[in-house]
Amino acid sequence: MVVYYMRIIKRKKGNLEYFYLQHSYRDGNRVITKERYIGKEIPQNIEKIEEELKVDLYGKLAKIKENFQKEWQKYPESVKEKEKEQIAIAFTYNTNAIEGSTITLEDAQEIIHDKVSPKKSLRDVKETEAHSKVFLDMLAKREEMSNDLMLRWCKEIFGETKPDIAGKYRDYPVRVGNYRAPDWQDVKGLMNKLIQFINENKINPVELSAKAHYRFERVHPFGDGNGRIGRLLMNYILWHNKYPMLIIEYKKRRTYYKALQKDEEGFVSYFLRRYLAVHKKKK
Repeated sequence: MVVYYMRIIKRKKGNLEYFYLQHSYRDGNRVITKERYIGKEIPQNIEKIEEELKVDLYGKLAKIKENFQKEWQKYPESVKEKEKEQIAIAFTYNTNAIEGSTITLEDAQEIIHDKVSPKKSLRDVKETEAHSKVFLDMLAKREEMSNDLMLRWCKEIFGETKPDIAGKYRDYPVRVGNYRAPDWQDVKGLMNKLIQFINENKINPVELSAKAHYRFERVHPFGDGNGRIGRLLMNYILWHNKYPMLIIEYKKRRTYYKALQKDEEGFVSYFLRRYLAVHKKKK
């Protein structure tokens, strides 16, 4: 059983209230929801009960990490470099396509591996080149998460194509669909809190990557490129904690968008389900 979502439910019968801890998990292709009665009041040890239900989830994630590292360490260094390049091609294609790039997966292969420029938008070609470079540099060197690091990612990806927004936090309001991002005057403070959360939090790295990505997208600190920087951030956390990365596929973007519209708990639930499904062979 893999627990991926929990919440406390209150039910009333007459004048009395009863509390249940509801948890959901995936069994093959089915999602099963069960409840545990926890009393007429929320027990003081509710966190312990929740942790007991999470044990199996974290066990699965630990097994994914262990098996990934065993497999990765078998590769010669030259093969590792080729593997990283292939991941860069797939990740760059999908993350840019989600944001409207015209570059296909085959185009990305030509640009990144063959160093050949297809007859596509020059902006899209340059952003493909720049993104793959930033991604590979991110894999090669672990740096403490900071404002400077994220601003550098933004500048290196968009410096040639969007110089007016590259390498700086926005100083104007933005709206994403029906969501109004925080006031620009609050961005620096919110980013400082997010960076502190990433650097100091001790929760499971897969869960941390989901929470960090969600919180980053809610702040929406840049004038453009927030999705791409946010997905770099989540894979930075996974990779440098020795977990396999997660590519949000362009063809599955709608469920990803819907998950981002939920609250943080809902997004983390989506992220864990997706992560376990993608890496199920490593469990």
